[in-house]
Amino acid sequence: MVTHSLGFPRMGLGRELKTALEAFFNGRLDGPGLETTAAALRLRHWTLQRDAGLDLVPVGDFSLYDHLLDAALLFGVVPERHGTTDGPVDLAAYFRLARGGRDARGAEVTALEMTKWFDTNYHYLVPEFAAGQTFRLAPERLLGQVREAVTAGFAPKVVLPGPLTFLTLGKAPDGVDRLTLLPGLLDAYAALLALLARECTWIELDEPILVQDLPRDVAQAFPDTYRKLVAAAAPAKVMLATYFGSIAHNLDCVAGLPLAALHVDLARAPEQLALVAKALAPETALSLGLVDGRNIWRVDAAAALARIDLAARHLGPDRLLLAPSCSLLHCPIDLAAETDLDPELRSWMAFAAQKCREVRLLADAAAPGGPDRPDVAEALAANRRAWESRRQSPRTQVAAVRARLSAITPAMFNRARPYPERARRQQAVLNLPPIPTTTIGSFPQTPEIRSARRRFKSGALSPDAYDAFLKTTLADAIARQEALGLDVLVHGEPERNDMVEYFGERLDGFCFTQNGWVQSYGSRCVKPPVLYGDVSRPGPMTVDMAVSAASLTEKPMKGMLTGPATILGWSFVRDDQPREVSRRQIALAIRDEVADLEAAGLRVIQIDEPALREGLPLRRKDWDLALALAVDDFRLATAVAKPETQIHTHMCYAEFNDIVPAIAAMDADVISIEASRSRMELLTAFADFAYPNEIGPGLYDIHSPRIPSVEEMETLLLRAAVVIPAERLWANPDCGLKTRTWPEVTAALTNMVEAARRVRR
Repeated sequence: MVTHSLGFPRMGLGRELKTALEAFFNGRLDGPGLETTAAALRLRHWTLQRDAGLDLVPVGDFSLYDHLLDAALLFGVVPERHGTTDGPVDLAAYFRLARGGRDARGAEVTALEMTKWFDTNYHYLVPEFAAGQTFRLAPERLLGQVREAVTAGFAPKVVLPGPLTFLTLGKAPDGVDRLTLLPGLLDAYAALLALLARECTWIELDEPILVQDLPRDVAQAFPDTYRKLVAAAAPAKVMLATYFGSIAHNLDCVAGLPLAALHVDLARAPEQLALVAKALAPETALSLGLVDGRNIWRVDAAAALARIDLAARHLGPDRLLLAPSCSLLHCPIDLAAETDLDPELRSWMAFAAQKCREVRLLADAAAPGGPDRPDVAEALAANRRAWESRRQSPRTQVAAVRARLSAITPAMFNRARPYPERARRQQAVLNLPPIPTTTIGSFPQTPEIRSARRRFKSGALSPDAYDAFLKTTLADAIARQEALGLDVLVHGEPERNDMVEYFGERLDGFCFTQNGWVQSYGSRCVKPPVLYGDVSRPGPMTVDMAVSAASLTEKPMKGMLTGPATILGWSFVRDDQPREVSRRQIALAIRDEVADLEAAGLRVIQIDEPALREGLPLRRKDWDLALALAVDDFRLATAVAKPETQIHTHMCYAEFNDIVPAIAAMDADVISIEASRSRMELLTAFADFAYPNEIGPGLYDIHSPRIPSVEEMETLLLRAAVVIPAERLWANPDCGLKTRTWPEVTAALTNMVEAARRVRR
């Protein structure tokens, strides 16, 4: 059986790409230097995958920022405001599309919108199609990478977004049907595949939209689309790849197509195997995605081998390929670097490098005589021991936590008073002006903050010295906010490495890695905690810092927490019980923290839930139950607050238009939400629904270095005031400010505060 992967992490074990990108952004590294780092990482990662036993290595999965942005430039999809091009764009233009900035004429241009890649925490840049869009092929970068791989002795498999997913995930002006652009896009794809066929033998086209509910015209476009592309790619072999769920409901889209292979995700949806196998054309092989590319647990080799056996009985072993379920982009690189992990917990895990080896192990074990090979037998025995250890470990279940879940009552999900009464009481306590100004929570993580945290963790800085540093940093952040004239202040989170990891470190049931970084967007990486057992809170997590900050100002201070859906969604979560059980355990822990913050005198508490939308099932039929459970967990975490305490939540970088009723059901007093990249498009849904509580639409994009003017933010705020009554409107950035510098933050917030003052007048 041929073994392959659908993609590999880009950043490097030491986050070398992050370092190079940020050096490039800051002018410390030139373009050739950045390209040299990128080429070295590609070579290293291809070598790692081949040495792990994969037959085909992916090419085209590597990106300097985002693979959908790369696809847009590959086909000449550049918004008019960024200019047009008949060939490859330079790096400056590339990063302006990603981050915004000034073009060659000195004009300010905004970046592409950013949103979440299906139900993952990876952000992609949304392609923007124009009316009458033409497509101009610019294949030089991709062809160059294919030639790199071939020259270095690898067998490459080119990986590209499929045309229907590319169109569906993009956006177009109102009234433009993106599917009318398909004929021109297919011509460009066909020309590209013909070029690639001269360089490699396998081409993978990713169509993950097949796991979703498709509009009829999109579904009906699949057969003709892929017949054309398969013909254009000859003699290269075309693999259509799906992942993140089952395609059983969309089998008509792919049944009988003359593909060389169809890849399906059997980690997420093993039940689809028999149905998919029956739908294949006789010449089509089935690629089995048996190793979970989304999580860090070892494959259950016995279960995976049983599925290989089932597939072989349907198709014969010669028509099977093996791979991870999806791109390994969503996993850390190498477990070998985790020397400080608890040995038992470590034995349960597999990172990207180990997952490639698991694919090889399954292929070897499924081959005739494979289990009799000493190396294969020992590897299978080690896999069994790890799974038995995990299933039997007393560390995964805590009786007291489970008893508390059983004791939850219906009253624990409801605030003591309805919003209108709460709003009156809160205003009496807080005395805020119309259109209050605030920020989302974090302030710049300066080199000094990062250095102090590293020295504290290594023991080079004493606890007392670190505490003194944090208190000095708090005082500085509060003085800056008061000078800016903000109405509701935050402490800036200098003590927090990450909005999820920080809480995981203070909750039982989590463990942590040293180098388990995964890409969130661009150069931004996160290190998700690993949720392996039942979750509880040993003690207060944020109270000391919040109280210290509040003591330094007469203005309201927000306590800052991360919500249960986001802690769950942005962690590597145990897969031996329903995710909803773990989330409810987290909700109880956050409930305790809300009670302690309130008891300590905080009258504004924000519980961030940016993952609420992205974590929904990919099929709408499953949304109602999933939303009801997630909303209940938010309410369980917050309903302990008194009516006088103002509860905020924050959401960003996902499509929230279609879940506004569920957002309203959360019953937060104030929601702040990302809106600037879409120029307040999102607020139409809130207006149509008549959202009853307070809203702070984001007035500027914190992922871009550009500083919007007072007039620009005033225009956005006035646009918001058309649909949100002024007495329920707030002014704030799109998201937290930890990735920006203080000069950028000061300039942008100065303009934001002035914009709010003008709109008040």
